[in-house]
Amino acid sequence: MSRSAADRRIDLDGTTVEYAVRHSADATRARIDVDVHGVTVVVPEGARLDPAAFIREKAAWVLEKRREFARYRERVPDRTFEPGESFPVLGRERELVVEPARENRLTDETIRLRRSAVEQSSVKRALENFYRAVARERFTERADHYAPRMGVEYGQIEVRNQRTKWGSCSSTGTLGLNWRLMLAPPAIGDYVVVHELAHLREMNHGEAFRSIVGEFDPAWEEHRNWLREHSAELVFSADDP
Repeated sequence: MSRSAADRRIDLDGTTVEYAVRHSADATRARIDVDVHGVTVVVPEGARLDPAAFIREKAAWVLEKRREFARYRERVPDRTFEPGESFPVLGRERELVVEPARENRLTDETIRLRRSAVEQSSVKRALENFYRAVARERFTERADHYAPRMGVEYGQIEVRNQRTKWGSCSSTGTLGLNWRLMLAPPAIGDYVVVHELAHLREMNHGEAFRSIVGEFDPAWEEHRNWLREHSAELVFSADDP
């Protein structure tokens, strides 16, 4: 996917909006993406489209989405990634400690990172790697717990890094699960695991699917709403991809 050399500007109802244009060989139709990084017009390769006119047609929607993400950015924690700072693991705040050690460790009160791992990269990168390791172990344990009870078999688990997409399930049984769920209370991660495993029986979100999820997570609606309300708090920093 290629991007225009410079961002553009347009006036929408008195508001100046910066936007980018990207040409995509994979896109089948033009669309507008709005996220924490801004506004992007995605144009299929070879399509003849006036991006500015396209944005004007969708002006009300674009402005509302920008307001939503402005509120979202305000709720992203202002973290410094320094020893002594607190980070949640499975919903519980723990103090970050960097120390000479052979391995990273998690205690009831602390996250203890190997100094050598930090020196080779950064506190932020070493901490993300720590969360990924915790996520793989936790997701595997929970998927192995629920799958036989739900009468399904999954293929493998891929630990992923996305802002607000918490899980996915492929037709081949691969579960894609977001490591940021390790910042949330345990029941939230369990809900996402159950949700994705349920897709191995129902590849949709219809009534039968909801019934399966509800059987193994009776509070699934509460957990879904928690993610919607608190997703910004599970972002490491505002400049994350």
